[in-house]
Amino acid sequence: MLLQNKIFWAINILEFLILLLPKFVLCDKCYSNGNMGICIEKSKCNNSITDNVKCPGNNNFVCCVLETTANKNNIIRNTRHRVINYLNVKKNKRYCKKCLNLKGKKGLDCYNRCPAFKILSSLNILSSEETVDDIINNKKSISRFGDGEFDLIFGKGIGFQKFDKNMSKRLTDILQSNKEGLIIAIPITLKTVKTNNNFWKNFISKYQYKLINLFNFNKIYGNAGISRFYNFNSNGNFVLNYINKLKLIWDKKDVVIIEGEKSRFGFNNDLLNNTKTIQRILCPVKNAYNVYEKIYNEALKINKDKLILIALGPTATILAYDLHNVGYQAIDIGHADISYEWFLRNATHKIKIDNKYVNEACGGGTNIEDITDKSYYDQILVKILNE
Repeated sequence: MLLQNKIFWAINILEFLILLLPKFVLCDKCYSNGNMGICIEKSKCNNSITDNVKCPGNNNFVCCVLETTANKNNIIRNTRHRVINYLNVKKNKRYCKKCLNLKGKKGLDCYNRCPAFKILSSLNILSSEETVDDIINNKKSISRFGDGEFDLIFGKGIGFQKFDKNMSKRLTDILQSNKEGLIIAIPITLKTVKTNNNFWKNFISKYQYKLINLFNFNKIYGNAGISRFYNFNSNGNFVLNYINKLKLIWDKKDVVIIEGEKSRFGFNNDLLNNTKTIQRILCPVKNAYNVYEKIYNEALKINKDKLILIALGPTATILAYDLHNVGYQAIDIGHADISYEWFLRNATHKIKIDNKYVNEACGGGTNIEDITDKSYYDQILVKILNE
């Protein structure tokens, strides 16, 4: 009896707290139009609404992003979550960005109901093979965007690159650019949320509405996954065939690699054994964008007949774009070398590789030993370090 009384009063107190908050309603009309589906009274929102969309169901309400509105109204985090859950459970429908947290709850249907996932699934993204074919057949350059680039666009630094306002703007502008001969590549996982791993499900759930505002849904994007061809459970023959196709990008060409100082792309394996010559420009392992002008000016000294491969995180995305604009074929090649190393070792998870910087593997970014191979050092044109 005492327990029942406690539960009764807890429910009543919660409902009272909810009544003190700005009034929210669930709106199917907003939802069906691709908006959030959660609306707030105009008189209560002030300047806290990020998407000031008039609610078609009620002239006194505007459609909003609940999480942002709650933050700007100084509603404490735990209370905000209770309100979100209350709104979801109230009609057994999920409308908010936290919907994946309720996966599996009876009566809730996120994937078939969420307008953001449906909109993102309509993106036009080539397969990895089609993207590589486009590079080879049409001698195109490529700038790739992954979770790190999107984090920087949305104001968050990543492990090896601190947030920079100018960098964020440049990445946004490049993503929305339309340069002839340049492929803008994004992850195909953006449109396959139902089959994604938990990382991408959570990432898309967090940023879904911001992502939608970035993309041109009439544009054909390349696949940013061209460098991530080994998924630890991949078919060996498929991966090998893909690698042979990828190597055609630099087949019999003079290549200049612009990379982090410890990346050592293609070193100690045969990934680049079909190139004509190899040269390298070494850059900082972390925060390479801090010395972007130096890197760019050194790159401009390269003969334009040479192919440029760039393995330099988000800085590579920008550098490939800039070099393409002045007449180079520049390939943001990313983790291709590390993917190949994992394939050669038949790795079952992301592991560190001796003598190479592997930011995604446990211990892969520290205590990287020097190498003594003279042929590698002979390839280095210049080393650029952070000041």
